[in-house]
Formats: sequence, structure tokens, C-alpha cells
Amino acid sequence: MKQHLEELLHITLAGLHEGGALGADVPERVHVERARDRRHGDFATNVALTLAKAAGKKPRDLAGQIVQALPASPLVSRVEIAGPGFINFFMSPEAYHLVVNAVLDQGESYGRSTVGNGRAVQVEFVSANPTGPLHVGHGRGAAYGATVADLLQAVGYQVHREYYVNDAGRQMDILAASVWLRYLDLCGETVAFPSNGYKGDYVWDIAATLHRSRGTELHHPIAAVMEGVPPDAPAGGDKEAHIDALIGRARALLGPARYREVFDLGLETILADIRDDLGAFGVTYEEWFSERSLTESGAVDRAIERLRDSGHVYEREGALWFRSTDYGDEKDRVVVRENGQKTYFASDIAYHMDKLERGFEQVIDVWGADHHGYVPRVKAALAAIGDDPSRLDVLLVQFAILYRGGEKVQMSTRSGEFVTLRELREEVGNDAARFFYVLRKCEQHMDFDLDLAKSQSNDNPVYYIQYAHARICSVMRQREEKGLPRDEEAGRRNLCLLEEEHEQALLNTLSQYPEVLEAAALSHEPHQLAHYLRELANDFHTYYNAHQFLVEDAGLRDARLNLCLATRQVLRNGLRLLGVAAPETM
Repeated sequence: MKQHLEELLHITLAGLHEGGALGADVPERVHVERARDRRHGDFATNVALTLAKAAGKKPRDLAGQIVQALPASPLVSRVEIAGPGFINFFMSPEAYHLVVNAVLDQGESYGRSTVGNGRAVQVEFVSANPTGPLHVGHGRGAAYGATVADLLQAVGYQVHREYYVNDAGRQMDILAASVWLRYLDLCGETVAFPSNGYKGDYVWDIAATLHRSRGTELHHPIAAVMEGVPPDAPAGGDKEAHIDALIGRARALLGPARYREVFDLGLETILADIRDDLGAFGVTYEEWFSERSLTESGAVDRAIERLRDSGHVYEREGALWFRSTDYGDEKDRVVVRENGQKTYFASDIAYHMDKLERGFEQVIDVWGADHHGYVPRVKAALAAIGDDPSRLDVLLVQFAILYRGGEKVQMSTRSGEFVTLRELREEVGNDAARFFYVLRKCEQHMDFDLDLAKSQSNDNPVYYIQYAHARICSVMRQREEKGLPRDEEAGRRNLCLLEEEHEQALLNTLSQYPEVLEAAALSHEPHQLAHYLRELANDFHTYYNAHQFLVEDAGLRDARLNLCLATRQVLRNGLRLLGVAAPETM
């Protein structure tokens, strides 16, 4: 309906312009929105107010001209001018009946559009360091990123989902050292495990795999390992210097090939677990992009050279600095350390340069909210190398705070005291996890109530929505069990019989789905779709509780069943985009 009105207005404005009565350029798209109060119409437009100045007319006078020239439409019962020049549209009952028919005809395609016009967009999300299993905090980024990607695809974008694998750098070295120290434990050494190492049980598992495959081939006495290593923090030392020295000893004692073997075993084991975990969560990617490949392909060096050529780097104290303060950053950033090692930031510049070089018109990064300070410097670097920083959108996701039995659960990847995404899925199920994660704006803090997520009550939104879908399936089974015939075409002809208040409310909500889907996609706000589905479910449950569907009157029965089936289809379509199942029984 909204699209129909936009087309009517565009035709009208073009006609007025051609006849010389408009005096202003015809906008590419006329803005039409739903009226907040249906007593004032179903839809409204402010086009007369926006064009009045250019047209040299009073807004209300221009509105009158537009209304006078509007082509007649069977979907519009009347048009009124309100206030200073708003145009209000009252839709005919037939307009809402056509919605039911459109849903039944289009099925899974209903609500989808071509607004994106096939533009290529990359969505990079999760991208957690492969130093341990995904925890419930990562789960929110996974659900949010996957849903944003699916929504964009639903409105016509060509979407490329990507996971950036941090398979290089210090954190992976800390993991490798942690695995090797646990391996030494299994070889009989007494190891004072570093306070800054990774302590989870999964590190013991990787070490055990290493011990089974290599026996004692990688064993070195602990005295040799600790030679020259400064004390750890608990002993009054520096924990960072301590772990860095242990990494250095591991490299020296094992040699490049064997150190790489330990490093890769940790990386590959955890990455395989992450892939499996996300796949079971309904999250898949077109590409798992290796950070290591940026160095191997020369992309990092090339990015640094582009910074040099633009004159935005300088040397100080042996290090190479990016002059990011030229772009509003609080301080300049190191891209090459004094020892010649490239920083994480240098890799990130190269990665984003590579994304744009691959031809994506828009790049969306889904990051944890703790990375907010990182956004301006990445955009600054893109500008400095001559790329357009407006092509990068960074969406910041607050970590979910998990509560069990009213108690907050603490999480720390290093200590190993965290609830994994896999444990969450096993406890509450994929559906509840996926839905709850997108129920709020991504930048809002989220308290994940396990008790609510597991409850089978109307207070649990995902249960409430799925139950609406299952109820409709139950109605259809009851019809078959009672041997009542169903004539879909008769149901289409008899939609005019749907005159009850609850039916009108349900028809109105059904008609909003394409608009909600488009808005949720373009604003990157899955919660809009989640709340819409809850409203649709509420309208259906209210209707179900107030009326019988399997009535004696065949015409009314068929019309009501068609309305139910259209509702079921929209519930199913929306839930699928959120990564949630639509069960037929509950």
C-alpha cells in the first residue's frame, strides 16, 4: 500500500511538473509514512510542505493541487488535507484484503524487495580471536551480525558474510605458550603457570592432543624454559614482560618449525570449534579471512606505503607513526614498532583497504562496544590512503550480561571462568538465544535472563510468537480432522466478510510487514522485526481467543482460514530472518 501511494504521488507530481503547475523538481522518491492515529487516515505525506518553497506556493495550496490531480485508485477510499499541508490517505477495505492475497501468492517471498538493487555489501562479524571457545558475549554479535546480513539480503543487497581470523599476533602467541606449558605439565614438569596465560580446560585438551601425537619430543626442562624470564606479577614482577619472555623462550627452545606446530595446533583446534559452534547456531559465512594472509600477500606493506605516499606517517624513537590526529583522533598511532614488527592497527588498515579493493560498495563491521575508540582511527586511515571512509559503517554491540537464578555470571576468557555460547544454546535452545540477542538495539546493554528464556509463558516473547504459529497449524489440523472442506478461492472472494475489530487489527498489522522489513534492514535494527512479530502474534492470539474460525458459514470460514494462513506465513518469514524456527506443534 505504501509503495502504491508513493507511485500515485510520483505520477501526480510528474504530471504537474510537465504541465508547469509544480514549479519544482520532482523528488526521486516521495516520502509516505503510516499515520500514528488511524482516525486521521492510514498513511500521510508531507510532500506539499517539502516542495512548497521551491514551487513558490503555500503548502496547503500545493497540497490541494496534488489532491485534485491524484489518479483515482480502488485502494484509496478518500484523501484529506490536514494542518499546514499534510495529505492523509484513507485506504479502502479492498486494499487490506489484497494484502492477504499477496501473502498467499508470494509465500516465502512476501515482504522481500529490491531496494538494495544488487549493491555489494560485506558484513564482518564475530571475528573473535581464536584463543578460546565463543562465550555468551560473542553470541550477541553473532546473532546480530547474521540477522543484519539476512535482512539486507532480503531487501535486495548482494551480501558477503565474513569472519576475520586473527591468526597472527601476540594473543595467539600467548595461546601457543599456554598450550606448550600445559604440555610440559603432562611431561612431568612442575610449571608455575603465568597469570597472563590462557587457563581454560580447553588449553589442557589441546596440550593433551599435542602430547599424544608428539610424546616427549617437544619437552624441555622447566629450568631451561625459565632461564632469563623476569618474575610474574604475583611475585612482584610485570605479567606482560613475563609472558612475552616465555613466548621468546618457547620460540628459542622449540625452533621456528616446532613452535609453528604448537601455534597452529592451538589455532586450528579452536577455530574448528568456533566454526562448529556458529554453524550449529545457524551462523554461516562466505569467507573466513586470514589476518596472516595480509602479511604474506604484502597488503600490510602496501597499506603502509600508501600512508607514506600521502605524507601521513613519521618516524619517532625508531617507530613509524600514523598522524591520525590530523583526522580528529586523540593521539597518533604506531603502525610499525621500533623492532620492525607491524602492529594490529597496521593489519586492520590493510584489511579494510583490501575490503574496498574487492569491490564492496558498503562495508559493515560489527564490533564489541569496547572498540568504540577504534572507529575514528580506522576511518582516518582509510581517508589518509585515499579511500572513502563513508563506505565503512561500524555497528557497536554491547556484550550480553548473563543472569542465572537472579545471579550475574562473571566471564573471563583468560581465567576460563565463562559460560560458552555452546552451553547457552544447550540450556535455552537456539531459538531463544537468537531471538533474545536481537530483542534490543545493539548499542543497548542487555541482561539475558535464562529463566525467562526457558519459560513456556506469554512473558517469553519467542515462545509467544512460536505459539501463535503452532496454533494456526493446530487450527488447520482440526479442520482436516473434522472433515470440513476448504476453498481458498472462495476465501479470497469472501475477505469482505472480515468485519470484526480483531480481524481489522490483524489485517492492518499484516500490511505493515514489508515496511518493517525494509526499515529494519536499512537501519540495521533487527529489534524492529522482533517487536513487530510480537505485535502480530498478540493480534492473532487476541483474535483466536475472541472468535471461532471453523464456523458453519463456509464463506466466512474460508475467509478466516485465509487470514490465518497469511498470518502464519508472515510469522514464518519473519522468524526465519531472525534465525528462529517456526514449529507446527508445541
